[in-house]
This record gives sequence, structure tokens and C-alpha cells, in this order.
Amino acid sequence: MIFRAPNYCPVCNHEMKISSLSCDYCQTQIEGSFTTCKLCKLPVEQQEFIEVFLKCRGSIKDVEKELGISYPTVRNRLDGVVQALGYKVQKQDDEEEKNFKQEIISALEKGEISAQEAVRLLRKAAK
Repeated sequence: MIFRAPNYCPVCNHEMKISSLSCDYCQTQIEGSFTTCKLCKLPVEQQEFIEVFLKCRGSIKDVEKELGISYPTVRNRLDGVVQALGYKVQKQDDEEEKNFKQEIISALEKGEISAQEAVRLLRKAAK
């Protein structure tokens, strides 16, 4: 049985370091102070989410289906992972969204798109 190495000390909650590595094949052993990758430091729930996200090749719709969660929930979990990795989450600007919706309505008024297409685009923009 293989266990996951803990990321944080169960006593003081500071980051754990790996101090020994070994090869099961040739029995080579290396000792030192090693850190894990950023993804390995994520909580297990976020690691599993990223695995599904990658399996679905980044398709939020496919992640929705795979996990049985809504589009906004997928986006929120993805934003949580991005933040946990130390990056800033880019939120869609309210003004940009308003302009996009106005363009849809304008296209509908000009007869460039059908009412059904306008509804589809507006629903997509609301997600």
C-alpha cells in the first residue's frame, strides 16, 4: 500500500519537507531536504478536481457532467485552485459584461440574430 506524504505537520501545521528518496528497483537512496511541487501542496480535494479538469481537457461543461456540479461551482473551484497556487483570479469586468449583453440586444434589434440565438447568448453570458 502506498500512502500520500502529508503536506503539513500534524503537530505545528508548518510545511513538511521530504528528507529521503529511494528507488525500489536498484535500492538507491538519497537523503536531503526536498520540497514538493505546487500542485502536490494543494488539498486532496483540489488535486482531485484538477485531475478531472485535465482529464476533461479543460472543458468546463465536461467537468460539470463528470462531477455532477453546476457551471458556477466549477468556475468557483477552478478560481480556488488558481488562488491556492498563488495567482490572482481575473473576474470578468461588469462593464465588459454589460457591453457584451448590449451588443447581443443590438444584433437582435437589427435582425442579425434570432430571438433564440439572443436568449442562448444571454444565458451563456450570465454563467
